[in-house]
Amino acid sequence: MKLSVIVSFLIISSLEQAKGQSAYVKMGQQALMDGDFRSAVSHLEKACITDSTNANALWMLGYSYYHSDNYKKSIAAYTRVIAIKPADATAYYYRARAKSYLGRDNQTSPADKELYLLGAIKDLTTAISINNDPNDNKYYQNRGIAYREYGVFKLQNNTHFYDKARGVNSLKASINDLEKVLNDNPGRMDISALIDQSKDKLQQAAGPATVARRN
Repeated sequence: MKLSVIVSFLIISSLEQAKGQSAYVKMGQQALMDGDFRSAVSHLEKACITDSTNANALWMLGYSYYHSDNYKKSIAAYTRVIAIKPADATAYYYRARAKSYLGRDNQTSPADKELYLLGAIKDLTTAISINNDPNDNKYYQNRGIAYREYGVFKLQNNTHFYDKARGVNSLKASINDLEKVLNDNPGRMDISALIDQSKDKLQQAAGPATVARRN
């Protein structure tokens, strides 16, 4: 999400909670806007100890953890946001992004990789269902990437998690999501490249005839 969008989110949230904001929340918000995410974490952790139900502070804490590469804590923070505001699509989005990073981490066990990648897909599906901006395609784009990552994971035949049918279906779902984004934004060459990546993986797994029928 672009910083300008984050700033807008913070301004709106601040206006809604201005009277109740603690000094720690204000310092954390300023640090976040300055791009000093480690300082933001320090302030916002204190703010959330003081008020564990402040969804604005928790959202910013999750975002600051995310940009400090502390993905497990980011997931935990956004889980708390969702418990308070279950219709916050951006909380599902960033929780999914954090899960995707952990799902790609070579230090993550295969069993946890599957949980994280499936969790990312589920979160993005939820975000799509509650997002009220039809022009906001980041959810489909990131779900398309998550589907591809899961498909590749399921097609690794050197583990007992291998499942060709699920791998192929996930790659097809990846192509569908990314093609939706491209149809809405025909000039997005980056999306075209992502589609080609998914098609290449599908061709390797299922043979050229499968991909040809989709073209």
